[in-house]
Amino acid sequence: MQNKIATTLLPAAFFLLLFVLLFLFRAYDDNSLFSWSWAFAHIDASRIYLILTAGLAIAFVLAQRQVPEHYQTMALTILSFAAAVPFWSEPEVIVDASRYFTQAKHLEVYGIGYFLREWGRDIQAWTDLPLLPFLYGLIFKLFGESRTAVQVFTTALFSLTTVITALVGKKLWDRNTGFAAGLLLLGIPYLLTQVPLMLVDVATMFFVTLSLFAFLEALDRGSPAWTGLSIATIVLTVLSKYSAWFMLSVLVVALFVHYRQHSATGPPPALRRGLLILLAGAALTGVVLLLKFDVVREQIVLLREYQHPGLSRWRESLVSTFLYQTHPLITASALASVAVALRKRDLRHLIVFWLVLLVAVFSIGRIRYVLPLFPMITLMAAYGLQAVRRDELRRFIVYGTVASSVVIAIFAYLPFAKSMSAANLQHAGKYLDTLPQDEVEVITLPPADPVVNPAVSVPLLDLFTDKRIRYRERGNVTPRRDEIGRSSLRFTWEFRNPAYYAVSNAPAQDIPVVVLSNVSQGSLPQDVAARLDGYQLTRSYQMTEDLFRYNVGVRVYLKSRSLPERPRD
Repeated sequence: MQNKIATTLLPAAFFLLLFVLLFLFRAYDDNSLFSWSWAFAHIDASRIYLILTAGLAIAFVLAQRQVPEHYQTMALTILSFAAAVPFWSEPEVIVDASRYFTQAKHLEVYGIGYFLREWGRDIQAWTDLPLLPFLYGLIFKLFGESRTAVQVFTTALFSLTTVITALVGKKLWDRNTGFAAGLLLLGIPYLLTQVPLMLVDVATMFFVTLSLFAFLEALDRGSPAWTGLSIATIVLTVLSKYSAWFMLSVLVVALFVHYRQHSATGPPPALRRGLLILLAGAALTGVVLLLKFDVVREQIVLLREYQHPGLSRWRESLVSTFLYQTHPLITASALASVAVALRKRDLRHLIVFWLVLLVAVFSIGRIRYVLPLFPMITLMAAYGLQAVRRDELRRFIVYGTVASSVVIAIFAYLPFAKSMSAANLQHAGKYLDTLPQDEVEVITLPPADPVVNPAVSVPLLDLFTDKRIRYRERGNVTPRRDEIGRSSLRFTWEFRNPAYYAVSNAPAQDIPVVVLSNVSQGSLPQDVAARLDGYQLTRSYQMTEDLFRYNVGVRVYLKSRSLPERPRD
């Protein structure tokens, strides 16, 4: 036992040293959302160091025994879900959530038929595909306009992804490798922050991983059920996000590897079955996309002429993505797995290495585009860790990686997310729900430095309140056309006010009025001040992290006579 403790102290000290080194050189993290230089700016790092030490002690205890095989799926499900739940309290820190909420609300308000008919027309689609907004809309339809219901759904998809990653690892190598790969998804702190957000990246990760697993099962089993499921997952993946299209190339690699492993006995039936699945998936997807051919064609043009050139400007370094936002031991183990696979001449490794190779070849420098590939990276890392002979040491490395990342995500990233100005909308929505009126009027003020169209904040406020929102356009100032063309937030300036916010020309009387503006914005314009005659400012939410160019502030005004009376002396 003493020998075990002694040999574990060295990697434990290494985990702590890694944290210290990353903290000291945090200026090299250029992540655009959770840079260490921002997240640790107002946090006592020594406190996190102590919590990390406690986490490593727990990791040591857990590493002493292997989780029984029949409990591994349950363990992954519970641990992954529990790790994501604390982040349900964070605001919608990425403004893209406004698009997906708006599209989903169209389905809730007008129905499924309207959504299918008007997606890409009256329902602005930008460069989005319809699957995830459709699913979010169904959730709103079934459970009401509940952010919590959406978060349960996205967290469940993340949890299922850890399980499916484990199943892929088991199928390619063995159960322990798969289990380690599933656990290591919790070793990516950035990923944990994205799970509860109303975006499409985590769901795309789920569908990409599921499509690979279903395809591998269909090749081996050949049953109609797995063949049909594989075809269905291809279609769902294609309809989740455009960047997922090139990720499906992993299925071709999987078919090639399967063929090479069985080519000595002649062309296997699995080859014909695999080609049938790929062709059927492509055909069904083509039929679906042809129904919206004009919309898809315009989106592809926009991706080619705007999104692709923009990626060269909106970059984050590989140092940030794979040393700070991903635990460095995952990256090191994934790199080591290449050498292990070459030494063993293990062609199966190519299946999980393929998409990571494409990231390097095409120099994809934005972590949100890499996010759906994280299961492949953790599968590589788990495979590389098999070079560690001692089972309990290998398990400690896995659990220590998870403990380190979860501690950083919860005690550094989460407080930072809650300090962002996006939290002003969250707090204002909760306050509005305490008021007796059923409706609120929202006014947006154009910023002096037009970076983001403030109208895009209206749906985000709507997400956090049950009140019906009446919103009136005020002819907001827009930046120059050349600036819009280069902006990563161009979609906000092309955002149209949804019809369900429309109001008559006569303003409603006595309902709360909410003013959205930049935090630094001072006095109200004359027409807004006239609208608020007889109103009194009752709440002002002006929290800001002073890092981003646009910081949304919220002011809530109530009619003077509707205010609760103050107790008399």
